[in-house]
Amino acid sequence: MIKKDLVVLTVDDDIINLKLLKSMLLKNPNVKEVIEAKNGSDGVGVLKTRNDIDLILLDIIMPVMGGIEMLKIVRADENLRQLPILVLTTDETKKSEAFECGANGFLTKPIRNDELIKKIATVIV
Repeated sequence: MIKKDLVVLTVDDDIINLKLLKSMLLKNPNVKEVIEAKNGSDGVGVLKTRNDIDLILLDIIMPVMGGIEMLKIVRADENLRQLPILVLTTDETKKSEAFECGANGFLTKPIRNDELIKKIATVIV
């Protein structure tokens, strides 16, 4: 059974992807709130101010700070290390690097709602 009242942080430099993810996530009755960040640096900033994030959906290729760099920062932080992170990208070649850096799952864009829901259910308990 998936946890209720999830707070999800979506990190993507593409505003259309952010809106699409938010729309999909908010249709899920288990999701309470979706927070958007435009790059890894903004995502890390959100994590420093909020301690109620349950899941991160993380794009890999972004300006300022990319997803792999953010992944490394989150995994190096004692307080954030256990936070589930699903990597979303169009670049399949980044998959092994994302897993090596601590990603819990991987979804290839374009993201489909049913795939997203299934993948969230595998990392949220």
